[in-house]
Amino acid sequence: MELNVGPLLFNWPADAWSDFYARVADEAPVDRVILGELVCSKRLPFYADRIPQAIERLERGGKQVVLTSLALVTLPRERRAAAALLAPDGIEVEINDLTLMRWVEPGRRFSIGPLVNVYNESTLRYLAGQGARAICLPPELPFASVEILGKAAGAAGIGLEIWAFGRVPLAISARCYHARIHGLTKDSCQFVCDRDPDGLDVKTLDAQSFLTVNGVQTLSHNCTNLAGDLPRLAEAGVTALRLSPHSGDFVGVTRVFRAAAEGRITAPEAEARLSCLIPPMPLSRGFLFGDRGAA
Repeated sequence: MELNVGPLLFNWPADAWSDFYARVADEAPVDRVILGELVCSKRLPFYADRIPQAIERLERGGKQVVLTSLALVTLPRERRAAAALLAPDGIEVEINDLTLMRWVEPGRRFSIGPLVNVYNESTLRYLAGQGARAICLPPELPFASVEILGKAAGAAGIGLEIWAFGRVPLAISARCYHARIHGLTKDSCQFVCDRDPDGLDVKTLDAQSFLTVNGVQTLSHNCTNLAGDLPRLAEAGVTALRLSPHSGDFVGVTRVFRAAAEGRITAPEAEARLSCLIPPMPLSRGFLFGDRGAA
């Protein structure tokens, strides 16, 4: 089973961004790495000039590199950037906003990210027919839907990826929650989201940790961990696991998942190791088998 590193969702300093991908390139036992800005286009100028160097180092480390699109394309400059991503003969692009499909030319390599609502076989078959080589399913799907879509992906001859680690992306907005919390507007946000390298926790009125905000994005408070469900996912037709970057020892996280995928450690061992490698946040099995979102 492939291990893929999803795009970094958070606003990290440029040096931390470069160091992270250098270590992934040299040390992480992963197959594909998705680079670029998914959440907020205002962050991209801080590290855009470092992307070519990161690509070169990742490829030298034996990783396939994919560039992500924004999850919500709204501005003219964002549309121009989206079109440029899909220039002919470029690096494979992961589409997270279907408006980018207008620039996909025949034969252009692309994949579909988890923020596109692929909820049924018809949608999957349509995207495969347009040339998608792989689809990362939305993380809110239950296991029964994954099984159905796994069969459809196998019949269509495309890869099927699932969100296996990291806080779950729940929503994206044109408004910036981080700016509002600090009494700022989106246009003059002062990039305050950089104060929270794994997002800012949101609590209910009863002081229960509930969600996490990341600029214009809403995430779960819990961190998904499917390391104990890999044999069942493989039987369902899942061919790749998505590991979403967080602070802490993320390379260690990738090694735990590689060991779990190869059957070298048990599910309890994987969970115990992961808890020591990541920031303090509860691990859960995501939406696959939960009966309530809070669970």
